[in-house]
Amino acid sequence: MKSISVLILFLIASLSLSAHEVRPAYFSVTQVSDSTFQIVWKIPALGTSIPKIYPVLPDNWQIIEEQSNLLPGNLRRTYTVKVSEGIEGDRLYFEGLEKTLIDVLVFIKKSDGVQYSSMIKPANPIYVIPTAPDQWSVIKTYIFFGIEHILFGVDHLLFVLALLLITKGFGRLVKTITAFTIAHSITLSLATLGVVGLPTAPVEAVIALSIVFLAVELIHYYNGREGLTVRYPWVVAFTFGLLHGFGFARALLEVGLPQSDIPAALLFFNVGVELGQLAFVLVVLGLLWILGKIKITWPGWIKWVPPYAIGSIAAFWFIERVLRFF
Repeated sequence: MKSISVLILFLIASLSLSAHEVRPAYFSVTQVSDSTFQIVWKIPALGTSIPKIYPVLPDNWQIIEEQSNLLPGNLRRTYTVKVSEGIEGDRLYFEGLEKTLIDVLVFIKKSDGVQYSSMIKPANPIYVIPTAPDQWSVIKTYIFFGIEHILFGVDHLLFVLALLLITKGFGRLVKTITAFTIAHSITLSLATLGVVGLPTAPVEAVIALSIVFLAVELIHYYNGREGLTVRYPWVVAFTFGLLHGFGFARALLEVGLPQSDIPAALLFFNVGVELGQLAFVLVVLGLLWILGKIKITWPGWIKWVPPYAIGSIAAFWFIERVLRFF
């Protein structure tokens, strides 16, 4: 138990260091006439701090109108450009991207219905517009986006981590993680498709509160009192998983979906989320197994650090998110 607590403390510290989610930037090009295109460039912001990333357009793209707006959480720039020839084969370059951890989701929609999409990485900040759309690029883009979102979504990972701590037995753990997966997949799909919706700020606050709830349940468990989560972890996982699904949907809607490939993009984003979540669970279980083989004597108080650390971080998030209401 004490070695497990040390591992969890290490994981909490690691997650806290990456507490700001690395959200992707968004670059879309929509054809509005034979030679005119509308460009939207949206880049994530931390307060008033804007990453220094600048899209460099091809030489034959002439900007005829430009607007800029600083919105909560991102900077949005729109351009109207005139292109003398077709855009196929043209080269987009994102200057400064290689100095960041930010990816760029690129969407291009032509007036004839042809669409392109791709995820541009900092290691290669160049995108050459292909001559024909590629379904594999949609699959790859949204799987990677889903994986990145869950691995950088610290609140979701802390919730899963608390579930791992409080759920005893491999069979119960599988049932609990499956319940969480099914629940957030349901609301992710419904919210993304516009069937249901909830205001973002209250959802984010309750997600933080769900982690506080698990931390309190874990403290009771260590004190010998079995709460609802210990007895029925899959019920709690499913209930709060519905809320977490709205959080996943917010991230997906922020960057948008290719209109001709909404089902595929939604499906493979969810696949990416599940792959990232599975990887996290396997890593934690693997480290727990390794620590179980190591004989180290830890001080008695250390087992209390993980639940109080998880609860304190989540309580801070809850207060911070509630203050956004005003």
